[in-house]
Amino acid sequence: MKKEEEILNKVQRYIKKTFLDEGTGHDYFHIERVVINAKKILAHENADAFLVELAAWVHDIGDYKLHGGVDQSEEMITSYLQSLNLDAAIIARVNEIVSQVSFSKGNQPTSIEAMIVQDADRLDAIGAVGIARCFAYGGSTGNILYHPFDQSKNASSVQHFYDKLFKLKDLMNTATGKAIAQERHVYMENFIQQFYSEVKP
Repeated sequence: MKKEEEILNKVQRYIKKTFLDEGTGHDYFHIERVVINAKKILAHENADAFLVELAAWVHDIGDYKLHGGVDQSEEMITSYLQSLNLDAAIIARVNEIVSQVSFSKGNQPTSIEAMIVQDADRLDAIGAVGIARCFAYGGSTGNILYHPFDQSKNASSVQHFYDKLFKLKDLMNTATGKAIAQERHVYMENFIQQFYSEVKP
C-alpha cells in the first residue's frame, strides 16, 4: 500500500508540473478535481482504488485536444508509467481505462474502474465548473461565444451545451455519478435560460 501511495504522489507531482499552466480547461486543477470526483464515487463502489486514482491522474496525458488533434494517449502514458517501473499488466489496465473515458471516442467502459473514471471526468464537464471550462476551451480554440443562426456542431461555445454537455447526465454509469450530475445539469439549464434572456431581443 505504501508503494502505491508513493507512486500516486509521484504521478501527482508530475501532472502538476506538466499541466499547471495549461489554458484549455484541461489544467492540473481539472485533473485534480477528476481524482476527487473519482474518490467520491469509489466510496460507494467495489473497485481497485489504485487503478482508478492512477488512471484519473493520467487521463489527459496525450489527449488529442492538447496535441494538435492527434491522440497520443497510449504511447505517452505507457512511456511515463514505464519510467516509474510499473508492471506491464498495470500499464495495460490504465491504458484500457483511459481509452474508455473520452466522450468523443464513444467507447463504452468495460470495467467498474473505467465507469468511475469516466463519470468523474464527465462530472467536471458539467455544472458551474463545466460552464467555465466550456467557454475557456472555446476561447482557446478561437470558437465564438454564441451564434444565434448556426446550430451546427461546434458552431459556438453555447452550441457545445447541446452537442455534449446536456447529454452527459443520462450517460453516467454509477449511482453517485448520476446523483451529482442531476444537480449540475439543472444548474446548466438555468444558466442557458438566463443567457438567452440576456442575448435575445
